[in-house]
Formats: sequence, C-alpha cells, structure tokens
Amino acid sequence: MHSRTERDSMGELQVPGNALYQAQTQRAVQNFQLSHLTLPPAFIRALLQIKKAAASANQQLGLLDANIATAISQAADLQLADFDMQQYPVDVFQTGSATSSNMNVNEVLATLASRQLGQTVNPNDHVNLGQSSNDTIPSAIHVSAALAIQQQLLPALQHLQLVLVSKSQHIGHIVKTGRTHLMDAMPVSFSQVLGGWQAQLAQAEHGVQQQLQHLQALAQGGTAVGSGINADPRFAAGFCQQLSDNTGLTFRPAANFFSAIGSQDSAVAASGALKTLAVSLLKISNDLRWMNSGPLAGLAEIALPALQPGSSIMPGKVNPVIPEAVAMLCAQVVGNDATITLAGQSGNFELNVMLPVIAYNLLQSIELLANGCTALADQAISGFTVLEDNISKALALNPILVTALNPLIGYAKAAEIAKQAYKEHRPVLDVALEHTQYSRAELEQLLDPARLCQGGNIS
Repeated sequence: MHSRTERDSMGELQVPGNALYQAQTQRAVQNFQLSHLTLPPAFIRALLQIKKAAASANQQLGLLDANIATAISQAADLQLADFDMQQYPVDVFQTGSATSSNMNVNEVLATLASRQLGQTVNPNDHVNLGQSSNDTIPSAIHVSAALAIQQQLLPALQHLQLVLVSKSQHIGHIVKTGRTHLMDAMPVSFSQVLGGWQAQLAQAEHGVQQQLQHLQALAQGGTAVGSGINADPRFAAGFCQQLSDNTGLTFRPAANFFSAIGSQDSAVAASGALKTLAVSLLKISNDLRWMNSGPLAGLAEIALPALQPGSSIMPGKVNPVIPEAVAMLCAQVVGNDATITLAGQSGNFELNVMLPVIAYNLLQSIELLANGCTALADQAISGFTVLEDNISKALALNPILVTALNPLIGYAKAAEIAKQAYKEHRPVLDVALEHTQYSRAELEQLLDPARLCQGGNIS
C-alpha cells in the first residue's frame, strides 16, 4: 500500500498515503491495537464541531489569522457533511485523556485546511489553539451526549409515551386481573396499566432532562489542568456562543473548570438517569412478555404482533422478540452504567484518565435506549391486540375479588369464601351468594371488576 512520510516531535514514520491524519494518529494506531473498537461517530462529530467553534472564537479574539480560521471551519464542515470513519481509526482503549483522538481530529482538519490554503496549517498551533485534550475531550463527551439526548433519545421517549396514551384511548376500558408476586390480585384496567408505564417513562424523562442541563456546561477553556493556561480568558464564553449557534443547543462554560476536568460526575449522573430509563423499559418489556405468554398454557391476555418464526424446530411457534431484544439492550445499558461509574472514579488530581471508555459507553447507552423506545412503540405496543375472552374468564374466576367484601363481612369470612372458590374452581360470586346475606344483584354490583378498579371503600 502506498505510504508517505510524516514527522512529529518524536521523529518520522510512515502513514498510509490516502490518510488525512498525520504522525500522531499513526502512532496511536500502532500502539493501541486492543479492541478494534473506535469512538462513535457522534463523538467525532462533536470534536469537529468543537474545532470549528474554537477556530471562529480564536479569530474573533484576534488570535488566529482569518484565512486559517476559515479554512479550519470549512474543513470541519466538509468532514461533517462527508463523514468517513476510516479517517478516525484510533482504538477506544488508548491513553486515558484521549489525546490521540483529539490529535486525530486536529490532524485531519490541518491536512484539509492546508490543501485549501496552499500553506501549512498546524494541528497543534492552529487547530488546537487555546485548547488541550484535557478540556476538549471532556467537552466532547458533554456535547456529543447532549446532542444525542436532545436529537435522538428525547424524541423517541416522547413518541413511546404518546403511543401508550393513544393505545390507552382504544383499550383502556378493558379490565383484567391484576397481579402481585405474579399471583392473582385485585382487578386493574388497561388504562391503569398503560398509565403506570407512561408515568414511569415521564419520570425517567424528567431525570434525563435534568442531566441534560448539566451536560450543557463545558470544560472548554480550562485547558491542561483547569487554570486556563494558554487560553484567552474570553475564549470559553466566545467558544460556547459559537458552538451554540452552530448546533442549536445552548452550551455554557462550566462554573469550575477544575471540577469539569478532574471529574466526570456529570457523565456519571447522566448515565444514572439512562440506567433508570433502562429499568423502566425492562419492566415494561417483561410485562408485555408475561401478558403475551401462551397462547394456550400462559396468561394469553394480549397477542403481540407476529414478526417472525420463533423456532428452528417447533413449527408455528412465535416469540415476543421485540420485548426480548429491548430487555437485552436494557441489560447492556445497566452494564455500561457500571463501567461509567468505575471510570468516573478514575479522576486523579486534575484529570480523569478513563475518558474514552466513558464516551463510548455513554453514547452507546443513549443510542440503544432511543432505538429501544422506538421499537417498543412501533413494533410491540401499537400493534398488540387484547384477548378479551381469556381475560374475562380469568377475571370471573378470580377469588381475590372477595377483597371488596372485607368491610362488609370481615377478612376471616372473606378468606373462607376465597379458599372455597379456589378449591372448587368456582366464581367467587357464586360462593359468596351461598355464605352471605347479599343477593346476586347486590353481589354483582359489589364485585363488579370495573367498579373495583376505581378503588375506595364500597360500603
């Protein structure tokens, strides 16, 4: 393969001829061959946006020649429009500051800007002006996560909630057997079931929204250790204004650069909010699986859309594939949170040194959850049908309905009726008719499942 010679502060080495990156990226490619995983495109895009905003801010401060600043910005736009991950080959498992990834982007932009100007644009002196990997990479974590949450996760999460509301409008009136400990309990309506799910998601959304605000505070301007050495004191504010204008999401300088560089507490907290959402989606997915179970030997309360054959050996078998897939991605998000939590503890003095793995896992969690919300909404919840005959039969035989008579006949008497109904497999109403002074019409009213869903004291 054709190669060319590049030089950095450590000397010369060969770089692939078609590569836009230069020597420092090539050293990283050679040094870090641990996983063949690279930082996600969303993270690289955030770095490109950061370099574009930094060039404009430095130009406005009179620190960077206008032609060079424009060339860097145009190079960033070119990469954003015609993105090629082959130019960003650095392994996730690299130096803990992700200096290699920062220099990778610096070098790509310097190469393109140099070609455009016909003069040398330096990756350090020009593209990285007023910056350090130590404030740029934490900022890129925040920017990429904030944009992904705003543009992908929140719309998907809100869509899922709207689908639940719409579904409830169609089937919410249907009453089914409630369950605690997986055992029969008092009746609930589908509007209550779906409303409970939607409330979980709304609470999770609130938590994500809260953390989004923290992610919009950036370390950029703190440079190497938080003191802002080699950066104009006005740079942080100017940079954030440029970045906000370019992305449409409002960013601001962190209140304390030492905290923003030395820790990754905001990323840890954001991951915690994502884990909470994952737990909610896992609960919903498992409820769907249980209600769909059967169709003969399970609960068979609903029928999820039949999407594909469920077995390579059992003809006719259809499985709840979407809830299962979502449950697995939720497990991955919980695992990602554990990794981010451990990585967040690796803030040693003035720098966290597990930044790349935080970026990788945080962005993966956001993407998985966004996709999971959409899949549950469009491929499971919107299309399931309620098997009313099965629900009605189970509800009529549910001895727990006798709970409604507790205030009238006492717990002990109600327990005797329930036990007899269980033993004889008879409707509790028929047994209650034999052991209480109430007429069938009165018992039908007292034990009406729809009425019991409303709660309160019936006496």
